[in-house]
Amino acid sequence: MKVVVVGDVGLDIVARHSEPIVYGGDARAAVTVTGGGAGANTALWLRELGVETTLVARVGDDAGGRLVRHELQAADVHCEFAVDTDTATCCVVVLVDGDGQRTMLPDRGANKRFRPEDVTAAALAGARHLHLSGYVLLDPSSRPGGLEALALARRLGLTTSVDPQAAALLTDPAAFLDDVRGVDLLLPNADELRALTGSQEPEGARELLGTVGAVAVTFGLDGAAWVDDDGIVTAPAETVPCVDSTGAGDAFDAGVLAAWLRGDAPRAVLTAGASLGARAVSQVGAQP
Repeated sequence: MKVVVVGDVGLDIVARHSEPIVYGGDARAAVTVTGGGAGANTALWLRELGVETTLVARVGDDAGGRLVRHELQAADVHCEFAVDTDTATCCVVVLVDGDGQRTMLPDRGANKRFRPEDVTAAALAGARHLHLSGYVLLDPSSRPGGLEALALARRLGLTTSVDPQAAALLTDPAAFLDDVRGVDLLLPNADELRALTGSQEPEGARELLGTVGAVAVTFGLDGAAWVDDDGIVTAPAETVPCVDSTGAGDAFDAGVLAAWLRGDAPRAVLTAGASLGARAVSQVGAQP
């Protein structure tokens, strides 16, 4: 089974601080540089589960791009990267407080210049499924590339999934839902579900059926729900200490996709996602 992930890749500068941020002053922090980007995160968690994975993305012609490619290839993720000579590789500053909650300061860099020609039939050859990070659709400059990825996947007979990624960026829910029409699986969190439907309840996800085939929605400590034409199935979250919440949703996506694609029942699919999400929050950084 091969999965193609289309989405952002870059560097995360993770600053864990126990003191309040002081505007115009200093606050001590433990700083770590790791790989990041929603697409790369999900690709690596899929590979951690033994799924053959290709990541399609755009990086800069710089040290950051070379570093993230090396790290991904070392983990046996196949990289189909366009190299942008005019823009730097994505970099995100992640501020993580004493409760493990993160605030992100992203510069999408080369990711925002992702283009339709960056997605090729050769990259999708032999794949069963394509997963798209919603950041690609939510930025007008990269949206055509995301739409082409979904269209090409359908033409080649692949199943598809999309994670909306950012409730704050879902300023035109109707347009986003039109973009994902026909997708087999949508993977929002509760805030994104509310942005799309006006409701944070699993029942609200029923409004999305017909636009998408099924919805797997996360509710943080309250677990997750699977919603399709057969009804609603729920599963609890795993209780673990939260060290860094960065990338928990990306890991959940990987667990869900691996289980769903091998034919597991909805509750087992959610449990697989919750387990990987729990692993992600138990460590610093968004990748295994």
